Amino acid sequence: MQLVFTPEQEELREAVRRFFAAKSSSAAVRALMEDATGYDAAVWKQMATQLGVQGIAIPERFGGSGFSFVELAVVLEEAGRALLAAPLFSSAVLAAYAILDSGDEAAAGELLPGIADGTRIGTLACTEDSGQWDLGALTLPATADGAGWRLSGVKSFVVDGHAADLLVVAARTPNGLSLFAVDGSAPGLGRTALPTLDQTRKLARIVFDDVPARLVGADGGAAAALTRTLDKAVLALAAEQVGGAQRVLEMAVDYAKVRHQFGRPIGSFQAIKHKAAEMLLRVESAKAAAYYGAWAVADDSEEVPAMASLAKAYCSEAYFFAAAENIQIHGGVGFTWEHDAHLYFKRAKSSQMFLGDGTFHRERLLQRIGV
Repeated sequence: MQLVFTPEQEELREAVRRFFAAKSSSAAVRALMEDATGYDAAVWKQMATQLGVQGIAIPERFGGSGFSFVELAVVLEEAGRALLAAPLFSSAVLAAYAILDSGDEAAAGELLPGIADGTRIGTLACTEDSGQWDLGALTLPATADGAGWRLSGVKSFVVDGHAADLLVVAARTPNGLSLFAVDGSAPGLGRTALPTLDQTRKLARIVFDDVPARLVGADGGAAAALTRTLDKAVLALAAEQVGGAQRVLEMAVDYAKVRHQFGRPIGSFQAIKHKAAEMLLRVESAKAAAYYGAWAVADDSEEVPAMASLAKAYCSEAYFFAAAENIQIHGGVGFTWEHDAHLYFKRAKSSQMFLGDGTFHRERLLQRIGV
């Protein structure tokens, strides 16, 4: 397993960072927070045509660039650093991997090229009103008719569900948990935007009223495939969290150098040094967990399930700790709406709960390592 980024991967990082610095500034992010769609269609198109990030990890035979999960993690780390407001995670991670892991070549050939070139926005509709990420808690039923399948029920907390052209839906048939592709314009499909703590990541509640759907993969065979998808998703989220954690660490250190109190920079005070040192320790440890997990996926290692839960639990707490300490180091100005510190704090908090909280993943880790 290669545990060092290659020069090409570092060049990718620099290119993506420059793009996000220009297109995902604080002003742009704040404008999109107030926008109902939550993303800039022109920037989304540029991401596809200039960088190709939507399809970076999608195989070439399905219209993507065919790079590994490590390159995708690099992109997501930079997206987290810039608080990118765009459906990148929902489309390039959740929807794309759900289709790939299903093993349905026909569905992949039809659905993935649009995701790869950015003309189709996808998402995964998994959780229901309970918000549980345990697959055993999913109850939305799918029924067969002469023309195919129909869905009736509710999915909730669906990332970018308000804007998705394609919904990959986890539902139950008499044979068990299955995956279905639903067109965003299908009759009987209702969407309601949900109020969120983190306004940079939109969530929606989706109501299915006898909605036509296409089976993806084997009837009743989605549990194992969806588990693999969610393991990759939590590692992708860990990479995003690392990017945000690194950025708030830099914000705190930069401020500690220029803010003076009692005639000296506050960074010279031991209490501030201790805070910054603890932030650095946790951020670097989070990087180690996230990077190792990304390489494990790229290497198709049997360690992926354990690393996924370990990285999600640790990176979630590291990011939240760093975001909270950033506010403390900034003092009064850090609590204001005008300062960006609260944007990262809210993303950190929402990311703690997304795809399962620390308690959920610690319990899962223990199960996976046989404790």
